Amino acid sequence: MGLAVVALTVVGAGGVVVAGGLQNSPPQDARPSADPVGDILRNAPPVETAPAGAPAPAAPVAIVPTAPVDMAAAPQETAADEAEAKDDAKVPAEEKIQEADTPLPRQRRRVAIIEAIDKITADRMRFEVVVGGRAVRFNDSLIFSVRACEVSADNELVSDAIAYVDVSLEPKGTTTVREPRQIFRGWMFASTPAISGLQHPLYDAWVVGCKA
Repeated sequence: MGLAVVALTVVGAGGVVVAGGLQNSPPQDARPSADPVGDILRNAPPVETAPAGAPAPAAPVAIVPTAPVDMAAAPQETAADEAEAKDDAKVPAEEKIQEADTPLPRQRRRVAIIEAIDKITADRMRFEVVVGGRAVRFNDSLIFSVRACEVSADNELVSDAIAYVDVSLEPKGTTTVREPRQIFRGWMFASTPAISGLQHPLYDAWVVGCKA
């Protein structure tokens, strides 16, 4: 019997989320994600340029002190400026704070970028996982599924990428067949990989970013 694929698209204020019915399919192997900017930086030879500077003058330069400012001749505040300042003072401080701190909706993305490392073999890979799509297997042991991936709003203090990730561990090298065991479920923050990422005796994993 063929596997029916059902796709559901949900449009919200924060963006578009595409959820597919592929999570029950066998996990696909992780593939390194493209990093064209990093490749250019790694392959380009380092170029060092001498700092630019003006030669020292042949003769001393005389410094003329500036004239003091005449406060009487300085422009004075008009009546309109005073009225505007009074109107601004009448606005409660709580309303000003609320206007500045009102969060904007976060933008959701379709693909999460995950990085994982095997502490025993030192194998390290950065790969992509489609939100709501087929699970991705790393190093024949870790299975990653992503339910959501979004980036911080423009008025947030920290520019961040956040993903809701499920991680299961499937033991390898055993003669008996064992079901994968879930070892992580929750939000991963790219700004704090050491706190929100997967910390396991054999593996570490964290979210790097989100992309459309």
